[in-house]
Amino acid sequence: MEITSKSVDKVFDYLVPKSLESLIKIGKRVTVPFGNRELVGFILEIKKVSDVDNLKEVKDVLDEEVILTKELLELGKYLKKTTLASLISCYQVMLPKGYKASIKNSVNKKYRKVYYLNNCDKKLTSKQQDVVALFTNKDKLTKEDLKNVSTFILNTLVKNNILRVCEEEIYRLDYDNIKKQKKELTSLQQECVANILNTEKTVSLLYGVTGSGKTEVYMELIAEYLKKGLKSIVLVPEISLTPQLIRRFEERFGSNIALLHSGLSDGEKYDEYRKIVRDEVDIVIGARSAVFAPLKNLGLIIIDECHSDSYKQDNNPRYNAKDVAIKRALDNKAKVVLGSATPMLEEYARGLKNVFNLVSLKKRVNGRKLPEVELIDMNKEIGKSKGHFSMPLIEEINKTIEREEQVILLLNRRGYSSFVTCSNCGETVKCPNCDITLTYHKSSNILRCHYCGYATKYDITCPMCHEKSLKDLGVGTEKIEEEIKEIFPNIKVLRMDVDTTSRKGAHKKIVDAFAKGDANILLGTQMVAKGLDFPNVTLVGVINADTSLMLPDFRSSERTFDLLSQVAGRAGRSEKKGKVMFQTFNPDNYAIKNAKDNDYMTFYKEEMKNRRLMKYPPYYYLVSLNVSSKDSKLALIESKKCEKICHKYLDKTIILGPSPASIFKKQNIYYYQLILKYQYQDNLYEVLEKLVAYYAAINKVNLEVDFNPIHL
Repeated sequence: MEITSKSVDKVFDYLVPKSLESLIKIGKRVTVPFGNRELVGFILEIKKVSDVDNLKEVKDVLDEEVILTKELLELGKYLKKTTLASLISCYQVMLPKGYKASIKNSVNKKYRKVYYLNNCDKKLTSKQQDVVALFTNKDKLTKEDLKNVSTFILNTLVKNNILRVCEEEIYRLDYDNIKKQKKELTSLQQECVANILNTEKTVSLLYGVTGSGKTEVYMELIAEYLKKGLKSIVLVPEISLTPQLIRRFEERFGSNIALLHSGLSDGEKYDEYRKIVRDEVDIVIGARSAVFAPLKNLGLIIIDECHSDSYKQDNNPRYNAKDVAIKRALDNKAKVVLGSATPMLEEYARGLKNVFNLVSLKKRVNGRKLPEVELIDMNKEIGKSKGHFSMPLIEEINKTIEREEQVILLLNRRGYSSFVTCSNCGETVKCPNCDITLTYHKSSNILRCHYCGYATKYDITCPMCHEKSLKDLGVGTEKIEEEIKEIFPNIKVLRMDVDTTSRKGAHKKIVDAFAKGDANILLGTQMVAKGLDFPNVTLVGVINADTSLMLPDFRSSERTFDLLSQVAGRAGRSEKKGKVMFQTFNPDNYAIKNAKDNDYMTFYKEEMKNRRLMKYPPYYYLVSLNVSSKDSKLALIESKKCEKICHKYLDKTIILGPSPASIFKKQNIYYYQLILKYQYQDNLYEVLEKLVAYYAAINKVNLEVDFNPIHL
């Protein structure tokens, strides 16, 4: 049923009326009475008899096709067991809006008018004869085909039974107008393909430097599986990666693909999902939730940029798409390929231990060199730099633009500035609902909370001391854009961040405009660091290489190394030589130095030493327990209660906390966190399941469990 509460996390029996018996199938949706409401649920089982008396009747069957296949039904049970979420939430996360169990969900199919020619011997006017001639060697014509014919003539032909008109269902996305093409693989790429096809291991880790041609390897693997009659799923971490990647897949496979990602409208997602359900496509490309695509004969799941945080869902069910992919591969006797230039330490360790099949692409395509990377010590630039730009970076940008080449600039922030503070009393302006400073967006003159969405107009009057002394501090993409326009007045700049890409199609518009040369500089947040391929980009600048190092998280060094390595890989991807400049206040930090040298192995060894010392993954597993309540005292009391239970029953586990969560207050709810570290604890799931069940029955307190959390 569509209620996700753990308190009603069970299966309910209903009677099937005779009129619906022929439509009832496991995996379809039905409407049923529940209390004094009507709700939508999934059919999980069909029984001849029930232990329950006075059963209510199913009202209606909503689907023509089975929505949740037998495999997905079992996968939902696996998710429930491994994430401790409710079963319905595990099924809901698999589906686009038009197919979720919800009485409010309704997505319409799209139709177009289609005209057919009837056999007739009536005398026609010359204009009518011209219309009939258009049907020569054609079964039907659309309204678009007949756009030059007047509505009056069409209506007359229909009225006289010379033409008949029908409504035909169509899909909103169209891939038919693309010329197919294939690139020849290098010998190294061919070796990788052969290695992955021939391995007996379920998971292959494709470790390939930026620009080494991993996408061509993916496409060749898919083509090989298609020859065997097997289908493929391709996951990408960011919607911003999809425009260029999709284009390449369209050029290779034409209309044999379906897309599933958040940039599509509800109607487009509904159409794409129906293509998959109806077995009309062999390849699905999408973000995290596309891992659940109900493809029959699944042979291959590819996870591009597999180091990305976005493969882990941060609300219930807290699944990791990589774990789901491996589970589906095992169930289908399929294979998983994880691809990255900077794989997660846990995954590379499995590759070295031969748990995963480790495959390497250590050279760029056609022998192109990796770009030269220069560190700019910002400690030495104080007093010389203009705004956030050092003089060496300014000079290099000028040289690049004089050569009519392009620049990508990375800033690991969004908004105009990080926060607003009072120069009189020192107060920072915080969200009234969350324990977080508000971000200033200059274009709209708004202070906004990026957690709950609270927004207020920016006023220079301090809310505490009432002096007109508020100032914006820190740095955001809007502010950097402003500085670019001051330093380089004749330069065109495109900004790509969460704010400029919130509208549908905005990513593609920006990527296409920059590819065409409509701007000299592409400025952005992390979304410009991965996957994008612009032949004319020869300079990449990182404004603040240190930002992600400062986060209180055991993965902060790894994230910094990943981000810098990935963004460096955007430079010099064609014939032209590339250059990269990192502005940093920590030039001796090993993550920054190793990223400069493109030295993954040295970074890996150094970071693994720290992980072993601190008892973090891959040496230990982690579980995060978050206890929350609108009453902060109650949240603390209950979190201490959880700590005692964990100490009592989890004898082989290190228990840290409780302590206030990194963001203590969100949307007027207070959070306390416990961290569990363990290598082996056989009763862990049993103990945590009982804790979850206990708190499901308590209204004022909520417990959320996150296995192998990405962020602490």
